[in-house]
Amino acid sequence: MTSAKTMATRTDSRFSAAAPAAEARIDECFHADAALLERLLSEAVSRGADFADLYFERREEWNLLLEQDVLRTASSGVMAGMGVHVLCGERTGYAFTEDFTPESMMRAARTASLIAAGGGAAPVIRLRDRPVRDLYPAGAVPPGAASGDGFAHRVDLLRRASAAARGKEPRVTRVVAALRDEVKTVAVVTGEGGIFRDRQPMLTFYVLVVAEEAGRGRVQAHDSGGCRMGLEYFDRKPPEEFGREAARRAGLALGADPAPAGSLPVVLGPGASGVLLHEAVGHPLEADFNRKGLSRFCNRMGEKVASSLCTIVDDGTVASSRGSLNVDDEGNATSSTTLIENGVLVGFMQDRLSSRLTGAKPTGNGRRQSYAHPPIPRMTNTYLPPGPHRPEEILRSVKRGVYAADFLGGQVDIAKGDFVFSASEAYLIEDGAITRPLRGMTLIGNGPDVMGRVEMVGNDYRLSGQAGMCGKEGQLVPVDFGIPTVKISSITVGGTEG
Repeated sequence: MTSAKTMATRTDSRFSAAAPAAEARIDECFHADAALLERLLSEAVSRGADFADLYFERREEWNLLLEQDVLRTASSGVMAGMGVHVLCGERTGYAFTEDFTPESMMRAARTASLIAAGGGAAPVIRLRDRPVRDLYPAGAVPPGAASGDGFAHRVDLLRRASAAARGKEPRVTRVVAALRDEVKTVAVVTGEGGIFRDRQPMLTFYVLVVAEEAGRGRVQAHDSGGCRMGLEYFDRKPPEEFGREAARRAGLALGADPAPAGSLPVVLGPGASGVLLHEAVGHPLEADFNRKGLSRFCNRMGEKVASSLCTIVDDGTVASSRGSLNVDDEGNATSSTTLIENGVLVGFMQDRLSSRLTGAKPTGNGRRQSYAHPPIPRMTNTYLPPGPHRPEEILRSVKRGVYAADFLGGQVDIAKGDFVFSASEAYLIEDGAITRPLRGMTLIGNGPDVMGRVEMVGNDYRLSGQAGMCGKEGQLVPVDFGIPTVKISSITVGGTEG
């Protein structure tokens, strides 16, 4: 893929001293009426393109970080720009600008058109507004974003989390708490004549603690959360809960034993351990990897690729969830897309380019980090739905194995499906019961192979609710993931037990 940046002048400081501005209408943000939008699109497709879209964005954000009860970072700001995306067969052109003058936007449209130049006739484009859903709800603004006490309130949230962490675990020696909340105003204008407008709130909260004990060393642990809400998020989950949970995990790690090594039954806990599903199975189900022949699932549509107990869904319509969108970044409605059904591969996550090239129906998975990035197929909220088994029944079926409650992260080879994941919270299972906490545990395997070894699926499904960010091709987008309790017959466990 080729992209170009137009000559641009940043008109808003990313970290200005002032608070983000109050709500503004999209036309006031971007200074573009229907006539100008039609001219921009006409220029974008003037060299024979199949399709073009315009993506306008204005992001208002707060960022605060408290370390050892000292405010180290406190900033708010506004950033804005627009991008032009042009498709011509398999060729794509992309250009963006941060200058909303007609001349600069036209230059971006011309640049993207030249990159993807085809040679056919340009269509006539007429625009009209299209409705979007109300999942967040659209138009929500974090309380305090424009109020005089917004700064003090945010600092208080951080201090409450820090105090709770120290109160929970006396061995805690360091606490870092961070808060980021933003509202993104977007308009997606498509070559099919649609204008889709949305306002997308996002809140992220993170607490990291370090704990020490003589003879046990030093450990760190964290907890995080976030969704498409404003500061009212803390009405349902106070900041103290994050501090206490991070401290609990640190205290647990100080007393943990070395993990065993070898091929063992593994039970994945509900919610947060879904990151393994996201990384090892979700990415290989994105359409671009399969269109390019880079995934283990390539050319396997309709085949059995997992245990019959496994159904995998990507759903961008979960109300207020971190990965949800009223409309994706290409103007397509998000959807609930079944990818694997009872073990059979039935679908991929599509962006507009992949769906046009393969003839598949768009799924609303075209996403981008910002106006400076082209859209590509991305996950939203990816999960394995509940199954027939009770969690206690699953544990009782394991004579000796390990229970993984959460992961730090890992590495995945998309083409082969191989993965290595490090557990941040894990336990030994003995005689059907969770016993000792474990440290230094990794899981080593192959995503599709592991999905074939799923023996039991619990009825306790939930999304993680964590502050998940997914990286691909240099772009980060917010996501969520989840599973119920799941038993896998065997995975290679890496540990340090003698």
